[in-house]
Amino acid sequence: MWISWLGLMAGFAILVVAADRFVEGTAAIARNLGISPLIIGLTIVGFGTSAPEILVSGMAAWQGNPGIAVGNAIGSNIANIGLILGLTALLCPISFHSRIVRKEMPILLGTSIGCYLLALADGLSRTDGIVMLSGLAIFLLWLIRDAIRARQNNVRETATEEGITASISTTKACWWTAVGFIGLLVSSQLVVWAAADLARAFGISDLVIGLTIIALGTSLPELAASITSILKNEDDIAIGNVLGSNMYNLLAVLALPSLISPGPLEPVVLSRDFPAMIGFTVALFAFGFSFRAHGRINRVEGLILILGYFGYQFLVIRGTL
Repeated sequence: MWISWLGLMAGFAILVVAADRFVEGTAAIARNLGISPLIIGLTIVGFGTSAPEILVSGMAAWQGNPGIAVGNAIGSNIANIGLILGLTALLCPISFHSRIVRKEMPILLGTSIGCYLLALADGLSRTDGIVMLSGLAIFLLWLIRDAIRARQNNVRETATEEGITASISTTKACWWTAVGFIGLLVSSQLVVWAAADLARAFGISDLVIGLTIIALGTSLPELAASITSILKNEDDIAIGNVLGSNMYNLLAVLALPSLISPGPLEPVVLSRDFPAMIGFTVALFAFGFSFRAHGRINRVEGLILILGYFGYQFLVIRGTL
C-alpha cells in the first residue's frame, strides 16, 4: 500500500509543475498568434485536460464497464464546476472578460439537458454517440468561426497579459505546452491509479470509484490548470478550460460508452447523477452570467459550489452503504 501513497504524492507533484508549463505555453501561443486566450482555453486546454477522462472512459467501456465510463464523465463535470471553479473562486474571484463566455454557458446548459434526454429515452445507443460527436464538431466549428469573425471585426476579447512572459517565443511556448500536456496526462493517470488502488484496499466499490475518486482524479488537470491560470491573471483560460472540458466530457467522453458498449444506464445515474450535473451547470449559469460587460463568480458563490460538491459526494457514498 505504501507504493500507492508514494504514487499519489508523486502524481500531485508532477501535476503542479506540468500545469504551470501548460498554461504558460498556451497563454504565450495565444498572445503570439493573436488568438483569444478564451479560445485557447476552450479548445487546446479544454481538450488537453479532458484527455484523462477520454482515456479512462474508453478503457472502462472497452473492458465492459460502461457504468464507470458514464460515471467518470458525469462526475468529472460535477467536479469541474463544484470543486474546481468553486475552489478557484474561493481563492480569487473569477471575472468573465468575454462575450463568448456568455454565449458558451447557455450552450453548455443546453448540451447537458440534451444528453440527459438522450439517456432517458432508452439508455445510450451508438446513434446517440454519433449525435454527440457531431455536436462536438459543430461546437468546435462555431468556436473557430466566431473567433475569425471577431478578429475580422477587430473585436478582441480582453484578457490580462501580465502573467505572460514577453520573451517566450512561439517555438518555446509550443515546447512548454507539449511537455506540460504530457506531464498532466501522466501525472493524472498516476494519481488515479494510486487513488483507485487505495480505495479498493479500503473496500470501496468500483461504482463509487468511478463517480468519485476516478472522476476527481481525472479532473485534477483542470484544477491545476485553472488555479495556475488565475494566479497568472488569466481568468479567461481558467473559465474557458472548465467550460471547454465539460463540453468535451459530454460530447466526447460520454460518446465513448455509447459507441463501444451501448445499452441502458443504471437508474441511479438518471435519477441522481445526471440531475446533479445539470443542477451544477444551472448554478454556474446563474452565478456567472451578467448582462453587464463582465460576469463574475465571487468567493461566497465559490463556497456554495464547494459545499454543493461535497454534498453530492455524501449522497453518492451514502447510497452505497
